[in-house]
Amino acid sequence: MKSLLVFLTFFCFLWKENPIQAQNFYKERISRDNVFSIGVGPSFAYLDNGGQYRDFNFAIKPSVSFGLTKKLSPLAELRTTAGAQWISSGGNPSFVIRDRWYFDNASFTAKGQAFYFDMMPSFYLIPFSNHMYRSKFNLYGGAGLGVMQITTQQTKSFNPEEEPTKQSITTGYVPVRAGLSYKLGPYSDIAGEGTMLWTFSDNLDGNVGNNRYGDHLFQAQIVFRRYFVPKPRE
Repeated sequence: MKSLLVFLTFFCFLWKENPIQAQNFYKERISRDNVFSIGVGPSFAYLDNGGQYRDFNFAIKPSVSFGLTKKLSPLAELRTTAGAQWISSGGNPSFVIRDRWYFDNASFTAKGQAFYFDMMPSFYLIPFSNHMYRSKFNLYGGAGLGVMQITTQQTKSFNPEEEPTKQSITTGYVPVRAGLSYKLGPYSDIAGEGTMLWTFSDNLDGNVGNNRYGDHLFQAQIVFRRYFVPKPRE
């Protein structure tokens, strides 16, 4: 009788535990195909009055980004990103360049913010079908299209008494991103990510034609990524 009671107790314990384990196993079989990300890090703007880039004489400013990503397949995902980058002119241009800017009525200085929004497909180096099966490290990258609003305070000289004028411009751009992610846990990654925002304008800073290329933005960010399941509709 005592043995029967022990057996029944053990059986009841297993009966209670197994459904929970089965539920957890089934739960994790449902892939979390949505990712929220937030990134922060240093950045710089490639501007006509931005500085002497070959000599690393230019301004470094902060940047921040927020992203929502939808996994489409083991290899590919669609990412939407919004963010802000602070931009500033810099360096120490020669008097010959200053004279040219003066006669062209170009801006000597420009400081402000760029707000941007873009969508891009991204691809993994190591594909995975379920968030639980992703590798410890993974490389990813892609390119897309976006729109950017830049607002700056500009001056036509280096005179500290000159009153800056406010200027705004909207332009399209091509975002190019690549990163290396590290798996922190079942639902979280940390990544080092580099971004280039290749704009369609050479007039973000009120100065045109001084550099060989247009005006573009560059970022290096630490990005936290979190996999989640959307809340079901009631």
